[in-house]
Amino acid sequence: MILVTGGAGFIGSNLVDELLKQGYEVRVLDNLTTGRMENLSNAVKNNKFKFYKGDLRDFDNKILKDVEIIFHLAAQIDVRKSVENPVYDMDINIKGSINLIQQAINSNVKKIIYSSSGGAIYGEPSNLPADENTNIKPISPYGASKFAVECYLHTFSKIYGLKYTAMRYGNVYGKRQDPLGEAGVIAIFFGRVSQNNIPIIFGDGNQTRDYVGVDDVVKANIAAVDKLKKYQEYNVGTGKETSVNDLVIVMEKIFGKKIGAVYEKERAGEVKRIYLDIKRLQNEINFKPDDIETGMKKVYEWMQNQNK
Repeated sequence: MILVTGGAGFIGSNLVDELLKQGYEVRVLDNLTTGRMENLSNAVKNNKFKFYKGDLRDFDNKILKDVEIIFHLAAQIDVRKSVENPVYDMDINIKGSINLIQQAINSNVKKIIYSSSGGAIYGEPSNLPADENTNIKPISPYGASKFAVECYLHTFSKIYGLKYTAMRYGNVYGKRQDPLGEAGVIAIFFGRVSQNNIPIIFGDGNQTRDYVGVDDVVKANIAAVDKLKKYQEYNVGTGKETSVNDLVIVMEKIFGKKIGAVYEKERAGEVKRIYLDIKRLQNEINFKPDDIETGMKKVYEWMQNQNK
């Protein structure tokens, strides 16, 4: 039995679909603050699936009965919101996670696979690409809270023998990402362009990220069940650096028209340059992530199908 926290969200729901496809019994815990039941429209038809509405900070531990593995994706993911309200960010990301980990230990859960952030915990790395041994120096409360949970997992593993894997994502994009949300620049840009609006770029657009497709993130997560065994932390990205301005250029190719952008003041807490070294992951599994143009074409095709 597998539990996916945040399973009604963008990444979580894609993971749930693949787990069910592979024959696992799956439960989802989500408070539906940002997750949506429509993301689970395929899952609810499966007799191996069960949904529980609940919050990380206070949930019925009966949900964990017979659960062997937890994919922990539920989180506050907005960097800007973490800067504006770090206590709220801490309450969900740290306090909520500690409660989940404690309940998991009490329920004899074998392993937690945690969605961390390679894009935020390293801060402004002195060397690029950033590998898993890069100094942890987050510049936002969000990055600090995501790494704090890794520290708690490490501590609980030493005390109780709890197994865990921390998946340090780049900037994840793909189908079901909310174009009206506060996180996910590719979804936001696609949403604006599809409504004939110009993308808004905060800063000069030269800031870079490692944009990784959700299908590739799902593959890496499922590998963490029984294939990723050498380490406890893995970067999950493409190993490629892409600027925000580059995204607009790729979108112009996909849409076949000039798009341009409006530039506004940069936001506090945002990293200037980051991309990830993914050799650790590639050395253990046959991980070949989509390049940015291939991945963005998939998003475009999905959006076109949604609009039919």
